[in-house]
Amino acid sequence: MIRRAALVRVPRTDEPPLTEEHVRGASPVARLVTARPWVMDVTVAVVIALVGVVGSGFIWETANGAIAIGLYPRDAGVTERVTATWLVGTGVGAGLLLLRRARPLTVTVLLTAATLLSLHVAGVIGVLGACLACALYSVAAARGTTTTWVVFGAVLTVVTLALWRWQDLGLIEIIAWSGANTSQPSEWVQYRDEPLFSPGRRMGSVLLLVALLLLGVAVGSAARSRRLHAADLVERYRALARERDDSAALARAAERAHIAREMHDVVAHSLTVMIALADGADAAFERAPDRSRAAVRQVADTGRSALADMQRVLGALGPASGGDDRVTPTEVDLSTVVERFGTAGLAVTATGLDTALPDDTSVRLAVLRILGEALTNVLRHAPGASSVEVAVRRTPTTVEVDVVDGGGARAGDGPGTGRGIVGMRERAALLGGHVEAGPRPDGGWQVHAVLPWADDAGGS
Repeated sequence: MIRRAALVRVPRTDEPPLTEEHVRGASPVARLVTARPWVMDVTVAVVIALVGVVGSGFIWETANGAIAIGLYPRDAGVTERVTATWLVGTGVGAGLLLLRRARPLTVTVLLTAATLLSLHVAGVIGVLGACLACALYSVAAARGTTTTWVVFGAVLTVVTLALWRWQDLGLIEIIAWSGANTSQPSEWVQYRDEPLFSPGRRMGSVLLLVALLLLGVAVGSAARSRRLHAADLVERYRALARERDDSAALARAAERAHIAREMHDVVAHSLTVMIALADGADAAFERAPDRSRAAVRQVADTGRSALADMQRVLGALGPASGGDDRVTPTEVDLSTVVERFGTAGLAVTATGLDTALPDDTSVRLAVLRILGEALTNVLRHAPGASSVEVAVRRTPTTVEVDVVDGGGARAGDGPGTGRGIVGMRERAALLGGHVEAGPRPDGGWQVHAVLPWADDAGGS
């Protein structure tokens, strides 16, 4: 598992799903806006409308001041035209901003067109500059960086050219002329058709426009980055949750396979031996009661050993005790195991049973289980086999087990489930070894297992 403790933590199964709102840690107002985005859209539109209405009073005074100082003729109707254009632009801008979240590019284009028209008709931008900033905020919040800066550059270029060409009354004019004396002008006042071009005033308007548009892009880009960051954290959280669930499922599957293998080894092997011993005891009861009694004792011993092994297997299902939970067999003497199968009726010839096995519990358990499984298969599927040869060898790097039978004299108990051979191969594979099991060319069956082990010095 990749650890990202600085970013996200592995979720617990009883925790509620993580959402972007949880990651952002937003205030109640922010969560309300996130859940109902139309609230923010309406709020922005209302604020723009209020600013526009209040600003219309200032632009009315500015137009009258411009007339008083002789920039416009008194009968030109400049005041009415400028104020009406300002209010119409306010209404259009506020209305279009209600659609900016759904159609940010379309709203930006329409607001740019409205700005050009306002400048051409009355020489004012009004609140349309602020509306363009809000529109660019939506573009930056919804679209990529390239699209945002292309739209920003296009809007700034077009509006700047129109402003430089047509604007007469801007913020600087409002500050300078709104308080001009509108009483009867002096005789020396000379009226003009339009105000003289002033690069200083136009540059001030351009700088204000650039600041507004950059502010909109910056705030929108920050909002998009926060949203993407929150979405990334949520996705990482979900990925960790999926990884946790997958790991738990794999662990459960591995544990089920382990328990099934142990149950098969304990139950199938022991029951097979017990059944064979019980059948032999029943058959020899009349003519050899001593042998029958010995077979019954073997049945009891095998049952007790199987019961102890079963308790250990079931104990592995309980809460972890902090120790080694590996299941260890009650019987680790290979001679005893082979003798038990010989008592059950197999003509076993064994060599190497006194070989000192490695101290590694996993290797010792694997040798015992593979030998028991191979002999159980002979007892079940090749009853009456003429010969069964068992050989255990230890080399400096491996332990080898061979079980070879000459074929059964009568039909066995059926094809079986195949779990035994699979279990032998799995045990060997866990240790880095392998098992070869299959029929012999001249009849019978052969099992050959090779199990590597580490020596006392830590080598292999």
